[in-house]
Amino acid sequence: MSTLCVITARGGSKRIPRKNIKSFCDKPIIAYSIEAALESGIFDEVMVSTEDEEIAAIAREYGASVPFFRSQDTSDDHADTEDVLMEVLREFVARGRAFDTTCCIYPTAPFITAQKLRSMKDLLVTDEDCESVMTATSFSFPPQRGLVLDEGFGSWWQPDHADARSQDLPKIYHDAGQAYFFKVATFMNSQALMGPRTRLFIVPETEVQDIDNEEDWILAEIKYRYLHARS
Repeated sequence: MSTLCVITARGGSKRIPRKNIKSFCDKPIIAYSIEAALESGIFDEVMVSTEDEEIAAIAREYGASVPFFRSQDTSDDHADTEDVLMEVLREFVARGRAFDTTCCIYPTAPFITAQKLRSMKDLLVTDEDCESVMTATSFSFPPQRGLVLDEGFGSWWQPDHADARSQDLPKIYHDAGQAYFFKVATFMNSQALMGPRTRLFIVPETEVQDIDNEEDWILAEIKYRYLHARS
């Protein structure tokens, strides 16, 4: 079974300039995704998909390949992750290479580890009903008891749960934004990372941080340093 790792790293970023190669705890943030993938030992190739020469140079410095650059169509704000992955997989086929499974890792995922990647692949290949695996974490507060603004006033989003105890409500999870493992044949048909046969690989909230602005970045570094001070 051949397995590809694709780290998606576009050059443009408006909210955090040069986000994918910005220094995070003393090295480019993309380095963490590359190093985890290489350390896992489960990939036939670890490649970075980018249109940016500087990102490509840093990716190669940390051991990833950049066998080809993104097209203009997948380099703008409108292309999504699925578009990028479809382009990569089709380009490899055009070059005479096909993969059975693929893992997409985001370049801003410093909490991904080699062990998590190995466990995700094991789940994908040992569960016959599973077509993809994605990292997820639980909401720290039950969304069912959330509030919404209605003409400037707060109201219950789901009034039926206004008096419910947190422990009585089903736990709800969200995408951790780290890694997605999938069977290529299924993905090529559905062109979706999450489908009806997607397993969630649950990670603790302390190992998850969405990074969309400078405040998020600071929080991610605090979490990362805390976790590594304990280990």
